[in-house]
Order: sequence, then C-alpha cells, then structure tokens
Amino acid sequence: MITRRKILIAGGTGATAAALGGLIAAGSETARSDPSASQDAEVLAFILGIERIESGFYAAVARTGRLTGELAEFVAIVGGHEREHVTFLEQALGSAAPKAQPISADVAAVANDPQRFVRTAAALEDAVVAAYNGQAANLRPETLARAATIVSVEARHAAWIRDIGGLPPAENTTDEPLTSDGVRDALRQVGLLS
Repeated sequence: MITRRKILIAGGTGATAAALGGLIAAGSETARSDPSASQDAEVLAFILGIERIESGFYAAVARTGRLTGELAEFVAIVGGHEREHVTFLEQALGSAAPKAQPISADVAAVANDPQRFVRTAAALEDAVVAAYNGQAANLRPETLARAATIVSVEARHAAWIRDIGGLPPAENTTDEPLTSDGVRDALRQVGLLS
C-alpha cells in the first residue's frame, strides 16, 4: 500500500540525491584536478580552518553573555555543532590537521549589537555552505559523502539565523559555490578573517 509517509520518504531520498548531484555539478567548475587522497586532505584542511573560525566565533560570543533569548540559544546549539564539526575534521585529517589559529574578530562589538550579530552569523554560515559547495568536485566520492553530512547541517544553521533575523531563508533560487579565495574574501568582509 502506498501511503503519504512512503511518498514523502521517497521524495526526501530523491531530493537528497538530487541535492548532492547538484552539489557535485555546481562545484565542477572549481575542480583543480582529478580528486585524490592528497587533494582530499588539502580540501579538508581548508574546511577545518573555516569550521574553526565558526567554532571560535560562537565560543567567544557565548563567553560575552550579551545575547539573550533565541540568539543565545542559537549560539549555544550551533556552537556545539561547530565544535563537533572541528573534532570530526581533525580526526579525519589526523596528524595532517593544521594548527589552529585564534580568530581576530572584535567579537564583543558584534555581540553588543544583536542585528550585527545576525548579519555576521548569516554571512558566516552562508560562506561555509558556499565553501563546501565550491570544494565538492575536488573530493573523492567517499570524502564528499562525509562532507555532505556536515554541509546539510550548515545550511540549516544559515536558515535558522536568517529566520531569527527576519531575513529570507534563501535570497536566490541557486547559490554560487565559492572558491577558497572567495570564502576568505567573504569572511574578511564581516571581520572574521584578517
């Protein structure tokens, strides 16, 4: 018997496959060479750096204690996710994981202004999703599958902070994947990278 639940599950599975296919196709213009284990390590090291920026940013904002309500809840929950993402990537890279760098942002100024926090967090989350999308074609399928388990959560973080701030959950019907330089530029624009 075909039930509504079965249709939704089948549709969700198809949508996930289509999204991952789109992720691969969207990033194909940024592919440098055929994916390899060494290239996987290079890409994961880059992504780890971005995840560390996220984790450090949310931890520093939480320490200020300035945000309240749903913004404080967002920082606590998303900060925990980002710490887990960092741990996941550090374990995947093992001894090849680069050393962590402290973030240089004026976090207190961002935390003092809830609107600024929302804009900064939305830009950060969007940049992270675009980073994963931009690097997708540079990864071997098994590594891409592991990265996809994180990028879907990052997309939900982006939608959540946009909802809190009254911003549209998606400004465009499609997203442009970013190169590593594009991601760095986006993070510089919001003061999270010098």
